[in-house]
Amino acid sequence: MGEETCLPTVEESTEPPICTQRNYHGPPTTTGHNTQAELHVHGEGPPAPLTAAHTLTAEEVAQELGVDLRNGLGATEAKSRLALHGPNKIKGAEGLSLWEILLRQISNSLTIVLLITMGLSFGINDYIEGGVITAVILLNICVGFYQDYKAEKTIESLKSLSAPESHVLRDGTLYKIKAVDLVPGDIVNLNVGSIVPADLRLIDGMNAYTDEAFLTGESLPVEKTPNLVFDDEALPTGDRTNLAFSGSKMTTGRCIGIVIATGMHTEVGKIAHMLRQKDTGEQDLSTVALVRKRIVGGVKTILGLVGTPLTVTLSKFALLLFALAILLAIIVFSANKWQVGGEVLIYGICVAVAVIPESLIAVLTITMAVGAKAMASSNVIIRKVSAIEAVGGVTNICSDKTGTLTQGRMITRKALIPGVGTLEVYETNDPYNPASGHVKLDGERLLLDDFSPNTTFDRFLRTIALCNLSTVEPLEPSPTSTEEDTIERKESADRDDERDTDGSTIQSGRLTRPTTASSQTATEKWKAMGEPTEIALHVLAMRFNMGRERIEATRDLTQEAEFPFDSTVKKMTVAYRDHTTSSLEIMTKGATEFVLPILNVSEEKKREILDAAEGMAADGLRVLCIAHKFLPSGSDLSERQAIEKDLDYLGLIAIYDPPRNETKGAVRECQIAGITVHMLTGDHPGTAKAIAQEVGILTRNVPNANTSTTVMVAKDFDRLTDEEIDNMETLPLVVARCSPSTKVKMVSALHRRNRFCVMTGDGVNDSPALKMANVGMAMGTGSDVAKDAAEMVLTDDNFASIVKAVEEGRRLFDNIQKFLMHLLISNIAQVILLLIGLAFKDLEGHSVFPLSPIEILWVNLITSSFLAIGLGLEESQTDSMFRPPHDLKVGVFTKELITDKFIYGFFMGSLCLASFSIVAYAGPGGGNLGTNCNEGYNDSCGLVYRARATTYATITLLLLVTAWEVKHFSRSLFNMYPTSPDSASKTSNHQKRIRKGISVVPTIWRNHFLFWAVTAGFLIMFPIIYIPVINKSVFKHEGIGWEWGVSFACVAIYVAAIESWKAVKRRFGIWSGGHKVRSREDAEMNAGLDTGIGGASVREAVAREK
Repeated sequence: MGEETCLPTVEESTEPPICTQRNYHGPPTTTGHNTQAELHVHGEGPPAPLTAAHTLTAEEVAQELGVDLRNGLGATEAKSRLALHGPNKIKGAEGLSLWEILLRQISNSLTIVLLITMGLSFGINDYIEGGVITAVILLNICVGFYQDYKAEKTIESLKSLSAPESHVLRDGTLYKIKAVDLVPGDIVNLNVGSIVPADLRLIDGMNAYTDEAFLTGESLPVEKTPNLVFDDEALPTGDRTNLAFSGSKMTTGRCIGIVIATGMHTEVGKIAHMLRQKDTGEQDLSTVALVRKRIVGGVKTILGLVGTPLTVTLSKFALLLFALAILLAIIVFSANKWQVGGEVLIYGICVAVAVIPESLIAVLTITMAVGAKAMASSNVIIRKVSAIEAVGGVTNICSDKTGTLTQGRMITRKALIPGVGTLEVYETNDPYNPASGHVKLDGERLLLDDFSPNTTFDRFLRTIALCNLSTVEPLEPSPTSTEEDTIERKESADRDDERDTDGSTIQSGRLTRPTTASSQTATEKWKAMGEPTEIALHVLAMRFNMGRERIEATRDLTQEAEFPFDSTVKKMTVAYRDHTTSSLEIMTKGATEFVLPILNVSEEKKREILDAAEGMAADGLRVLCIAHKFLPSGSDLSERQAIEKDLDYLGLIAIYDPPRNETKGAVRECQIAGITVHMLTGDHPGTAKAIAQEVGILTRNVPNANTSTTVMVAKDFDRLTDEEIDNMETLPLVVARCSPSTKVKMVSALHRRNRFCVMTGDGVNDSPALKMANVGMAMGTGSDVAKDAAEMVLTDDNFASIVKAVEEGRRLFDNIQKFLMHLLISNIAQVILLLIGLAFKDLEGHSVFPLSPIEILWVNLITSSFLAIGLGLEESQTDSMFRPPHDLKVGVFTKELITDKFIYGFFMGSLCLASFSIVAYAGPGGGNLGTNCNEGYNDSCGLVYRARATTYATITLLLLVTAWEVKHFSRSLFNMYPTSPDSASKTSNHQKRIRKGISVVPTIWRNHFLFWAVTAGFLIMFPIIYIPVINKSVFKHEGIGWEWGVSFACVAIYVAAIESWKAVKRRFGIWSGGHKVRSREDAEMNAGLDTGIGGASVREAVAREK
């Protein structure tokens, strides 16, 4: 690290710095003198970085850092500082080793209990059971390890944000050096396209703009103001315009700055540090308390008591089962007066193992994997499988704005054109596509193919197209384009390059029609080059077939002069010669307050224009004023001030970063599902509020939507103490000018309110909150850092995909309850059977197994497993997104599930006991249970083996029927899918035909996997009972005849008992028996939303999608 300290690539730059001749007015400084270094004591680490540099002048910063602005640092001093501060790079995480990934797979109590069970099985020489449990454990570990290893990345992707090399002033000469060797005090030169290599205090600049969306969320390039000095030390990062931040990109202009922070002390480095921190409270603990806390934390991690609600709940449940298994073994040994011989030991272990749902972890892993695949088809990639279920319980979604709720690209929203009217653009899917969306003029939709602009409108469109340096075109030439058009586009692009426009190209991912908004058919993708504001204006002109290239090609015009946009004048002007009229046409666009003084209108008209501009700005729009005039052919074009005066006002035009078309519907779906949506953005309050209102986060129906805390600026929110935040009735729905710490503070506040939070975002600034949230969702086109910190990635960057993820999470939660119920019913039945079965004694006084160990294993791992997987694949309930999130404190083990599993298990266990007893004692044989029938077959074991086969057949048949019964906890098996008010919008045509009454056929056929699992379980039962050797030697039973009547009679009694219990729940409204199927209208009323047009439009959108 830092071996090559100074001038590793000694390449002198031929481009002079902007201010090499700048006069230095501060206190005298000498090259190599470091005031910070003098105060530093070796061995104490690098000195603290310069803080609040935005409140100091460039000269004061230079004095603090001990650097001469005219010459920069000396080579010796730079080498010393590099040794002191270290390399200018972000420290990535140590990386997740293979052992850590493996530990993650076994760090849950259920796996540990299975490992213990496996050991006991091998300990009593039951190699079949031990081998099967080993296979289950290995299956779970392999599937989980593969998924985690494939998805896992490290934080070192932050390094991709750093610049590879920089132009630095040292010893009075400009060198190109590796950015990793920059040190505080270095003087750095930046040009268009440069990546800022470290945090800089700018000294000077010319028309400098940087793209900081990755850090601040600001959707537009930020203008840099080197000469400004701010007073507020707590100024939001995005407002510190006299600084340039590491990782941002220069979009236009040039500038020079002093390095004030490198490596982990930069703003990006601070985010990396926040990501690396595991517990911010450890620093206040004593050594003993810290050791104790870490030991407890380690034990909890190994036992799986840290993680999602489901992970923690199942781990606690596994520990409870383990304790119960020990208790049952003690009961068995006690019943035999602690004469723990071979028979008693095997029976005791068999009872203990019966209470463990061996297949649960395998079923859960497979169900999660299937859920992950389903979510991938909905454009949601799962990095941590446990997050699938967790997202179903989300109560709050904290979303970034730029690129998440919005499209991340600028479009023209509105234009006020005197003599024409108010022009508005709606429903744009692709901002670069001139044909995307539609246009309204004074509220009436325009058919652009048939529309001809009048003279005023033509002049307005011509001005915004020609006073423009951007290029918008298909990614590849249109099939209908002429060779001349292609050459013309190339020449236009060449002219743009000569004008020093941004050379970065952003490609559109949509297939659209050609360059104009005509009715031509095309399949090109679109791209745009230039400044976002100019691209938005150019696209508007192209909607009317008046793009710059077309105008230049069809009209006899020649550009005579250009006065570029400058941060001091805030406007741009071009002059074109019209050879047809022999006149000069002057076209200007710029900030309203800078264009107004040069307009040839009255003061009253200027106030009117300003009021209109301020009105649009209050709606979060960026407003430009468009002006124009004609000059005689021989006019002098050399003086800008002479050209830019007495202009004719053409209109105002407003642009913004539009919401995605799907966002409003998705936000509404979240609100209907009882989920609160918050917007946390680095953008300005006005813009944030306008977008929030447009997408429905802020509406008159939202609770406390009109209070002063609904929309807050980050610095106001950050000033509040935790106690003050907790005393707020509701947390703000919109927080503007957010820093990374603000988002983390919001997530913490939600956690203190016991809310389950999802954080979405795409920038580096979102990463700490993504990691801290219960479930982090990153955008597919976002930074690698955000993806690394998140549990899920939305590949289509669409907020609407979150609705699909939540629905899938809720489906999975419901289905986990169903297969948990099924597996535990089986375990309870077996425990009842085996415990009471202690009373079945053979002629030697040993307890006889009502079921052999291999029968128990087969039922638990084969029969039940596939049925449970089938239940895990059940479709989502029709009202899953119309009900509030489930109670995370209760989790999957609701009172209803716990009660039902004992009732079902009692019925099943009792009937299994009855079947064994009837065959063993009431049938032929008279209760002669033989001798040593647990070990193997002999002539005295015929009765026991038939009784076992009957019991095995009974429990198998009951489990098959139970798989259909637990599809719903209160609806009858014969009327599982009653017609509901929402069926028209949520079910298929086949489902609509289902009527109340006998509907058992649709019930058993609807889930095809479950149907075939039941069918296979029924069919495979016969060879297991009848095939020689397999029946007697392996399963320890034999073929049966009249005993089948006992088994089927038990099935009939079981169905009658379960249906009676469900009828009682429905009759008295117990738990799910008291819940009606919710309709969309019910959910909208509960959420306080209008149920009129909005609900209808959402339903229509769903219907169209289907």
